[in-house]
Amino acid sequence: MRGFFHGVGYACWIIKEIFVAGFDAVVAAFNPKAQIEPIVVFYPLRVNTDWDVFWFTTSITATPGTLSMGLRHPATPGEPNILLVQAVFGSDPQDIIAGLADMEEHLRPSLRNRPLDPETVEWEPYVDPGPDNSGAVPPAERMD
Repeated sequence: MRGFFHGVGYACWIIKEIFVAGFDAVVAAFNPKAQIEPIVVFYPLRVNTDWDVFWFTTSITATPGTLSMGLRHPATPGEPNILLVQAVFGSDPQDIIAGLADMEEHLRPSLRNRPLDPETVEWEPYVDPGPDNSGAVPPAERMD
């Protein structure tokens, strides 16, 4: 029964977050000075069950301005899986990473005992390779 109430609470919270992010995206779309600076975050997952990963990645993709792009399994045993997340409004990467950690903790409250330092999470800006691509980015990695 406790899981049911947690699920209802999470659903209410994520719906609120979707509406807030949607409103922010609409405002940015009509603001010529909006800071649309796409980044890709390499987020180390703390959730580890298929169920939790499914709900976390779905929640990210359902939130306007973010997209869950895929998982990278660790090269070394014991390391976390890495979730690739694209964020459109990436002018403050630390804020994006803190928001992802907050979402993960809302999904699985026990993670609050294992805090994530946003400073330790890697990210990189999206770079447009141009119309000819010049071999700069492999076709599987292109985002245009």
